[in-house]
Amino acid sequence: MTFDYGALDAALTAAVGNDQSLVADLREAFLNSAKRQVDLLQRARCDANWEYAALRLKGLAASFGATHMMHLAQEAATSAPGEPTVLTKLEQAICAIEDHRD
Repeated sequence: MTFDYGALDAALTAAVGNDQSLVADLREAFLNSAKRQVDLLQRARCDANWEYAALRLKGLAASFGATHMMHLAQEAATSAPGEPTVLTKLEQAICAIEDHRD
């Protein structure tokens, strides 16, 4: 399984330049938002709430250049609410990005 650290890092650097403190702050904001959307997915009990959280996560990932997470969010959007496989993949993607911090 590959993760797109380079795309995320490139998007953050393109947005703020070489200010590593700001890059770290944006990375943290991205991760917090992604975790919030995954939490909403975990708690969703109807198709509408599930799809809403998945599409918000997809938009967040797209805006940060996190293509792997964007594809996982699309997979979630087309899955049944509570689909454990896609939730696990999303949690693993977030953990991988967290573990990649410099």
